[in-house]
Amino acid sequence: MEFRDAFSRMISFEGLIAGIVFVVVAVAVTLALMLSRKRSGDTRRRSSHPVVELTYAILLAGVAGVLAYVTASANNSLQGQVKPAAAAPAATRVDVDAFQWCWRFHYPQNDRSVTGVCGENDTQIPTLVVPVGQPVRLDITSSDVQHSFWVPDLRVKVDAFPAHDNSVTLTFDHEGQWLGRCAEFCGSYHTTMHFWVRAVSPQEYQRWLAQGGQA
Repeated sequence: MEFRDAFSRMISFEGLIAGIVFVVVAVAVTLALMLSRKRSGDTRRRSSHPVVELTYAILLAGVAGVLAYVTASANNSLQGQVKPAAAAPAATRVDVDAFQWCWRFHYPQNDRSVTGVCGENDTQIPTLVVPVGQPVRLDITSSDVQHSFWVPDLRVKVDAFPAHDNSVTLTFDHEGQWLGRCAEFCGSYHTTMHFWVRAVSPQEYQRWLAQGGQA
């Protein structure tokens, strides 16, 4: 999945940068301590190196800027796919409606809706069924308070706001089933506000729609 792959690449890159910065800072602190011990007998002497300090500050600012740019670019390339429906005519569209304390998935192109009963029994919770190998556009909103559409295994998390749509387009590269949760505290039964995401073959997806989209 593109979200999971992008997240792994970003974490690996940022971890590498963080490791390099740690080593540089550790070496600099060690050298500073060693030099300060050599001059410890002269308490009246205080030396400053503005050029070194300025260079150090610029390097740190540059590293922070690179990390911020990489993170923002990855976020924009994935979550920033908020486009009019006409911009992606081939995408399967699903309207995701979060409410206290469950989920509703509506397929407007086929006039099908999926609901369920959220609670401790994960066999009764609603299931978002999607086809493999085809773009799926999720338009996510809330009917009451703020929620958050979160699938931990896929590294996907999109906030659901009342009277507002957040859209994201996903492409599932293999069949499978993943547990989703609400990632925004929304009230008494927030901890049981779960759902399934199930990716099936295009043929099975069409059969599922033809059967009513609920079973």
